Amino acid sequence: MNVHEYQAKEIFRAAGIPVPPGEVADTPERAEEIARGYGGTVVVKAQVHSGGRGKAGGVKLASTPEEARQHADAILGMEINGLTVNQVLVTPAEDIATESYVGILIDRKTQAPTFMVSAEGGIDIEQVAHTNPDAIRKLAVDPRYGMLPHQAYWLASTLYDDQALAKQASRIIAQLYDAFTSAGASMAEINPLISTDAGEVKAIDAKLSIDDNELFRKPSIAEYRDLSAEPWAETRAREADLSYVKLDGNVGCCVNGAGLAMATMDLVKFYGGEPANFLDIGGSSNPEKVVAALEIITSDPNVEVILFNIFGGITRCDDVANGIVAATQSIDIKPPIIIRLTGTNEELAIQILADAGFSAFTSMDEVVQRAVQMTKGN
Repeated sequence: MNVHEYQAKEIFRAAGIPVPPGEVADTPERAEEIARGYGGTVVVKAQVHSGGRGKAGGVKLASTPEEARQHADAILGMEINGLTVNQVLVTPAEDIATESYVGILIDRKTQAPTFMVSAEGGIDIEQVAHTNPDAIRKLAVDPRYGMLPHQAYWLASTLYDDQALAKQASRIIAQLYDAFTSAGASMAEINPLISTDAGEVKAIDAKLSIDDNELFRKPSIAEYRDLSAEPWAETRAREADLSYVKLDGNVGCCVNGAGLAMATMDLVKFYGGEPANFLDIGGSSNPEKVVAALEIITSDPNVEVILFNIFGGITRCDDVANGIVAATQSIDIKPPIIIRLTGTNEELAIQILADAGFSAFTSMDEVVQRAVQMTKGN
């Protein structure tokens, strides 16, 4: 679950990280009111779950309250990477001397929270990694001991030669680790971490992604979820207890079991196709789950063919077949559906599908090849 910048800053602030004040506005009039309260120059920032806000025109400096209102009027309702801006954060502008990057994420290779820091802040870390990888210092944190003081200082010394600034950054790095673990995050990022001419180090931006599996233990953070900022397909998948990840291809995949889903996508690629999604209907799929899965897949306009690959163990093939039939009766499904069913109640499932005018296959290679051929006009 992603959270908005202002929400991430609340979590960072609670961990002791120096974050400038800020308030959220959902109307231009409220933005003007907030700016008037701060006095001086403010920044008006779009609150949307997307990077590239500045490049899209979603971050503006305002030297007067009236200018803050004008910027808010332009930003509210703007679309950034397909997401509509419904709120703006109004925060005092800072005198920036330097910009750095500090981030932490779960690294599957080391199986540990891993810090990445760079003195080149204010731009995408991916760009830094591509153009100047030596500018990034990494550290895997042993979760048994947490972030140790000497490790935090070692990272901070990459950012600042000035010892006073490095000490402040060291403290912020340790606090970021605390915020990361206490929130159950999978990623936390400060970009940029700034130093000022007055010799202060501050986090003027904040990004946080929470592991969905942590939310049942953290109901206060779960309340941060903004459904309006989330793609409909992801919301529907969560409601139906489906594992769904959208991809860029045109073969819509509906599979039971994560391992089989990954193998199916690999096979689609092997035969020259491109999977449109990862979608696992789980080990106890009922017909309603299959209907939900087809609603999600057909909501993607890039899907040219729908591929079912079901290996019935706990999942009953007849349940899946009934779901397919029910979905075709209630949803206007334009892409062709190609089905492989094998396992529990396979014969019954094939009969259910045959009665509804469908054919089903038992060979995984054959069904994937056919699906890929359909996307190529064969």
